Amino acid sequence: MGQQWWRNAAIYQIYVRSFADSDGDGVGDLPGVRRRLSHIAELGMDAVWLTPFYASPMADGGYDVADYRMVDPLFGRLADAEGLIADAHWLGLRVIVDLVPNHTSSQHPWFAEALAAEPGSPARARYHFRDGVNGGPPNDWESMFGGPAWTQLPDGQWYLHLFDAAQPDLNWEHLDVHAEFENILRFWLGRGVDGIRIDVAHGLVKADGLPDARCTGQSGLLTTTAMPFFDQDGVHEIYRRWRKILDSYPGERIGVAEAWVPDADRLARYLRPDELHQAFNFHYTQAKWSATEFRTVIDDSLAAVAGVGAASTWVLSNHDIERHVTRFGGGRTGLRRARAAALLTMALPGSVYVYQGEELGLPEVTDLPEEVLADPKWERSGRAERGRDGCRVPIPWSGTTPPFGFGPSSAWLPQPTEWAALTVKAQRDDPGSTLSLYTAALRLRRGLPDGELTWLDSDADVLAFRREPGFTCTVNFGSAPVRLSRPGRLLLTSTEESELEQSEQTVTLPPNSAAWWTGDDTHAR
Repeated sequence: MGQQWWRNAAIYQIYVRSFADSDGDGVGDLPGVRRRLSHIAELGMDAVWLTPFYASPMADGGYDVADYRMVDPLFGRLADAEGLIADAHWLGLRVIVDLVPNHTSSQHPWFAEALAAEPGSPARARYHFRDGVNGGPPNDWESMFGGPAWTQLPDGQWYLHLFDAAQPDLNWEHLDVHAEFENILRFWLGRGVDGIRIDVAHGLVKADGLPDARCTGQSGLLTTTAMPFFDQDGVHEIYRRWRKILDSYPGERIGVAEAWVPDADRLARYLRPDELHQAFNFHYTQAKWSATEFRTVIDDSLAAVAGVGAASTWVLSNHDIERHVTRFGGGRTGLRRARAAALLTMALPGSVYVYQGEELGLPEVTDLPEEVLADPKWERSGRAERGRDGCRVPIPWSGTTPPFGFGPSSAWLPQPTEWAALTVKAQRDDPGSTLSLYTAALRLRRGLPDGELTWLDSDADVLAFRREPGFTCTVNFGSAPVRLSRPGRLLLTSTEESELEQSEQTVTLPPNSAAWWTGDDTHAR
């Protein structure tokens, strides 16, 4: 990775509590991550992104932070975080850590001070405290986890929490909030992290006066409809200040936005030259298994970032969304499509994110017992939504029975017994495994040409594009084989090579498959 390393980087997301457990408490931790970093390096990744490991009561898996400078004892010590950063750098991996600036834990000292203060006190000004309206909450905003976004206190006032009640939203009009997070940013940059992923980057600034949203089902409208509590223009001045801090450190430190916004053009605003370096492309994760949908999202994404001189990111899964093996149909069909989607994703210009276990072809676990569900969505939705635990089940490393090498004892979420066939050890020496496919693709990806994407003539169910000099990617989204002019010499396929019927002039692409080619026998349109 050279200058502007993030533009083409392959970044591996580690959900810390589900990656590797070193001490037998059933929860992944930083020493566990350190012991397994070699897997990520051998896979061919350029960087890791770690979910929060800070001091927290764990109301939302660590995204409710009580102390941003302390490692929670569940995950280790500050020395473990510093050692992990050093180990990763020794392996050639950069490190991105999560920062959660939209809200704190309800056990954060600031919020404890606010609760002890009288209504109207300056101690409450760091959060959004308001009087109710007509005996109810101050407005009609809804929590992303279900229910109202306001909780009333015994003194009659209400406080805002766009997520769980244990995650009160900070008031970013308060100077103390700005100063504190700039200091937190410097604290971790000073310990060698290469970047920050900004949780709810679109949420820090609320519309003046906190007006009603005037709709229901608000959490389902984030990528289609403007909301008064998200994606307000004022957030950009915050990131301009942060960009100056990032640029003041050596080694190209980056900021990455988690921003749910209505369209690609709004997302590109976070990537202007004086703001952040990357933003997650959630519209790509929402594309249905369709050549038309994927092409539309790809075109819109590339056009939007080109307008600000940035590079796109491509994400198939993460800790907040259903794993794409299941999202694309589940079973053998879902796995075939997931493997094809991986080759498509890694062939696109820009940066790619891989969520832990994706390289193993893990499906969503949809039958977790109700008594183990930990996502606050479960309770806040009145137990109508099972939440995100199904994509957070600890990953399998080795062995034939749970916990499959995750740790010395049982895991905090139970793993399916059939994952014995999906462990890292079971797949490592199998040339047809999903792990082998990812390893080969990531190795080849480093040598792919950096030319712009040019679409090629193809069947309605096929996406085919070229990047000069001489690289072609073909993807058959259909349920039937499709014959095409042969693009060149086969580099890699998501299926068994024997499934491709090839002659000197043509190739028949199997259904739900992708292939990479090198050569010059293509005709652009």
